[in-house]
Amino acid sequence: MNSSLISSILFFCILVVSVRSAVLSDSCGEAAKHDPNIKFDFCVSTLEGNPKAKSATDVADLVKVAIETAISNSNSIGSLVTKLLSDKGLEPYVRSCLQDCSELYSDAGSNLGKGEQAFEGKDYRTANSVISAAMDSAKTCEDQFKEKEGVVSPLTNENNSFYQLNAISLAFINIVQK
Repeated sequence: MNSSLISSILFFCILVVSVRSAVLSDSCGEAAKHDPNIKFDFCVSTLEGNPKAKSATDVADLVKVAIETAISNSNSIGSLVTKLLSDKGLEPYVRSCLQDCSELYSDAGSNLGKGEQAFEGKDYRTANSVISAAMDSAKTCEDQFKEKEGVVSPLTNENNSFYQLNAISLAFINIVQK
């Protein structure tokens, strides 16, 4: 091969990578601009962790990445809750809260799966509804710990991240709908 052909191919590859990373950055910027629950840096860094984000060519691709990331996060939180519940010395109130959180996150994972299917079928209303329900799981889980004075949620960071992941999914769906 001659050097100009190699240079052209290299330039094209760099251009494709730049466009793809711009899709993620631009989409996260747009989402963060319109929703105070979304932090730009969190959006970019979290979604970059999913290999499919690197091949995303538009916001619709990123909706799927965001939902898949939220499903994975829901499963991880469920595993963490199971681990926390294995502590025999847990206060009964905290144990009860964690058991509720376990159920909430199990339902959230199911709702996110339904949301992904609805989005793929272009049923944006259903996607918004079930993803919003999944998003509420984080708030409900966190809020119940606050109902008893002196109790601190061991899941605050996880609940906040999960909430934000779902906010990102919803924001991206709204962008697609425009």
